[in-house]
Formats: sequence, C-alpha cells, structure tokens
Amino acid sequence: MKPSFAFLLLMLGAVMDVQPTQEKASLLYPYGLDQRDHKNPKLDDGTSKKLSLAVPFTFYGKKYQTLYVNNNGVISFDTRVNQYTPDPFPLADGRPFVAPYWADVDNVLGGDVFYRETTDPTLLTRITKNINQYFPKIPFAAMWAFVATWDRVAYYGSTTNKGNTFQAILTTDTKTSFIILNYWDIQWTTGAASDGDPETGLGGTPAHAGFNSGDETNFYNIPGSQTEAIINITKTSNVNVPGRWVFQVDDFKETGVPTKVPKVADSNNCWL
Repeated sequence: MKPSFAFLLLMLGAVMDVQPTQEKASLLYPYGLDQRDHKNPKLDDGTSKKLSLAVPFTFYGKKYQTLYVNNNGVISFDTRVNQYTPDPFPLADGRPFVAPYWADVDNVLGGDVFYRETTDPTLLTRITKNINQYFPKIPFAAMWAFVATWDRVAYYGSTTNKGNTFQAILTTDTKTSFIILNYWDIQWTTGAASDGDPETGLGGTPAHAGFNSGDETNFYNIPGSQTEAIINITKTSNVNVPGRWVFQVDDFKETGVPTKVPKVADSNNCWL
C-alpha cells in the first residue's frame, strides 16, 4: 500500500480542465467532455468500470468484448491492471493488455483520464485515412473505435506540475484490428513508489510501452521502454509520424522500421 500524497493538492493547486488546442489536433484525435467522453475517478491506481464493447475487438487472435481503462497507462482486456511499477514483457500471467505508457499515474495530483466508444463518421473517416496511409496494402474502413486519452496526468509522489498527455485508439472493421498510440507531451517517466525522483519524475523504473498477449511468445516492446530514453517517445515512430505508433493487432505484426530512440544526454535536463 502506498502512502497518501493527497495533501500535495494543497501545495500544487487545482488543475483546471483544458480542452485540446488546435495544434494538438494534428496528432491527437478529439477528446474531452465536449466529445462526450467519460472520465475515470480521481483515484491513485484506479480504473474505469468494466466496459462492455458494442463490437468485439480482436487482439492477438482472440476476440474481447470487455475492457478496462486503467489510470496507470494501460488498457486491459477482461481484467484490471492496478500495478503501478511496470514489468518487462512478456508477462505470461494470462493478462492481455496494451500499455500506451505504463507508469505510476496519480490523477488525484493532476490530469484526467478520458475514454469513449464511438461510431462517429467524421472520426472514423479520419482514422480510416490514416490507416490506409500507413498500411496501403491492407483494405480497411473503420466501423468502430475506442478512444482513451491521458490528459496532462501527474505522477505519484510528484512535487511538480509536470504532466503527460498520450492517447490510445482501438479500431476495427470487425475483421482487422489496429491500435494507434499517440504521444503528445511526455514530461515524466517514473513515480516515487517506483524509485523515481519526486522533484523530476525521472529515474527508478521508467515507463513501459508495448503489447502483452498474456503468454510467453506474443508481445512487443516499443524501443526505449523501461529506460530513461522513453521520455523521447514523442520523437519516435514506426510510421514516420513523430509521436505516433500504429500496429495491426488482430494477428499482431511488427510494422515498419522504428525510428532510432534519441539518447538522453543529461538526466538532469528539465523537460518542459
């Protein structure tokens, strides 16, 4: 059990809800209350309720119709993931999940976790256009999407106002499934309970990004995971769009040539 850091709210002040700027629209898909998103409770290591999907989503060859949006940067199928310090993949414990940015988020100290299931034609058209651009040999027209966004979320034990903004989109045409991961602003890698520095959000056991099927053989680790270089994920990609990673996940395929992870020259750098 981690000690409470709720008193830090008094020190840091309230964090206001701010909708995405026009600049963000170039990478992030629309999110927020004006998109009729739901919000996760303000709870350290919390999750959404169990969400029943209108359309089954195929992940590593298996169809799932329930998922959880976990505050700690994970979307999991059929079971919650409250764990705050990430483990390297594969995890052969039967837990299938995607980890956009698995780390110790504390939305009590700052930020919000949004999610929605949608068949909005405008959004589906945009997603389809993007997928067709990245995978021109795969016929695909999105019929459904699930959008989860971690908006300026703080880290556990933080004594700063640093926040991370990233997003995961699940989409399918009922046969082929894709996941799009967008990284807009990453300012921290590690919570204090994972041996991170409360003043920087760095060090300790850094965040992990990738996919885990729940068995010993089917998994993917995005380069830089669980190293200090993960803070540069906004600059990397497998589809030549900095900050965006896209994968076909019904029958998982590693796609494209990932860009080289930039080195972190100085761990004392201030990431604004």
